[in-house]
Amino acid sequence: MQAKGRFGCQTDIGLVRKSNEDKALSLIDAQGNILLCVCDGMGGYMKGDFASKIAVDVISAAFKGHMKWVFEFQVKYWISKVVKSINFSVYSESHDSDKFAGMGTTLCMAIFFKNKVYVVNIGDSRCYRLEKDKIEQLTKDQTYVQLLESMGKIDEQEKLTSKDRHALMNFIGQNKDVNYVLTVYKNEVKTILLCSDGLYNNANEKQIFSVLDSNDRLDQKINTLIGIANANGGSDNIAISIWEPYKHD
Repeated sequence: MQAKGRFGCQTDIGLVRKSNEDKALSLIDAQGNILLCVCDGMGGYMKGDFASKIAVDVISAAFKGHMKWVFEFQVKYWISKVVKSINFSVYSESHDSDKFAGMGTTLCMAIFFKNKVYVVNIGDSRCYRLEKDKIEQLTKDQTYVQLLESMGKIDEQEKLTSKDRHALMNFIGQNKDVNYVLTVYKNEVKTILLCSDGLYNNANEKQIFSVLDSNDRLDQKINTLIGIANANGGSDNIAISIWEPYKHD
């Protein structure tokens, strides 16, 4: 049974960048399934914006027009097909045009189907789940410093201050073939937040939890999170996509 809730998304240029290369989606299909997505484009002016636009355009069209899902394998097949299609488009454009050479994008996506949430991760955009007294990070950053930490070569503090903390090990458009992490969770009727690094690098987990756990309207929560990130420097574009259950759920 699909949990009932509200959803929304927004992006913001921040206070430092000259263009907004982040994109966000929050969609519902004919069956009532929900899709959340954030993409953080990279490659410089125009390039990152174009890469993230390709991603959300492909996802939006495919989600609105997909055949009815009955079984889990259909959702997983759809995810595989769409991710490969996005990567092919971004990779091809970046190699066929000097204008878009070197572009790419992260991809974090969550699909609510029946009583499960399917979380897809490529890069360092994140998915969080609201718990009783904290937010839980459901995705693991695919960055060089995260790899070093997992190998025990650096600690958490060194990871946060390293000059290589933004170096990605995986992103859309990097290679002809794309690798992605898909994790399936039981939908425990808890708020799900997807965001780019422009949010979590400028707002700590306590601040994010406080906003998500409040009784504000969803649009107010999104605006408050963006406001906090900008008040703390606004060092990057910000993308946010949220699903939250109705209170009576």
